[in-house]
Amino acid sequence: MSQGRELVLASASPRRRELLAGLGVMFTVCPADIDETPRASEPVECFVARMAREKAGAVLGRGLAGPVLAADTIVVCDELALGKPRDRADALAMLERLSGRWHRVLSAVCLAVGGEIHEALTKTEVRFRPLACGEAAAYWATGEPCDKAGAYAIQGLGGCLVQEIRGSYSGVVGLPLAETLGLLRDAGIPCGPVGLTDA
Repeated sequence: MSQGRELVLASASPRRRELLAGLGVMFTVCPADIDETPRASEPVECFVARMAREKAGAVLGRGLAGPVLAADTIVVCDELALGKPRDRADALAMLERLSGRWHRVLSAVCLAVGGEIHEALTKTEVRFRPLACGEAAAYWATGEPCDKAGAYAIQGLGGCLVQEIRGSYSGVVGLPLAETLGLLRDAGIPCGPVGLTDA
């Protein structure tokens, strides 16, 4: 059980804050600052799950009392993890790689509460439409891709690049809601009315 303590969200992402608030959860924000470098030969599923765990651990290490929720999202194409672009050239290379193709978006959620770790991982398939010449550069110029995994935001202008999706839309945004709700409910953390009470 959560023992009545307020949830701590270990993320500076405004998208995750909005999604979590939509579940009616009371929480405070305490961003985690960790090394997000993949280990040699580390499978992408292990990497994204480790990032979520390490974010939760970093916040817990500050001595906060409340349960901690952390998440991490990566875009995977050709078995390469596409994180946030380093610069314009990196973003354009990512967008050109994704153009007209399917890729995967992995979102890991970690809830640390009562000395226990609870985790969930979603895998969503996303297909980009073929991008016309200059579209990637024009999209970069909007400023939206600079801090987004895979250099696009499905909930923003980047939604115009997406032709099809199979899986969790909210997972692509950054916080898979169904899985997060399940973790919170199982831990006894108070949430809003949506899907939280037994019939």
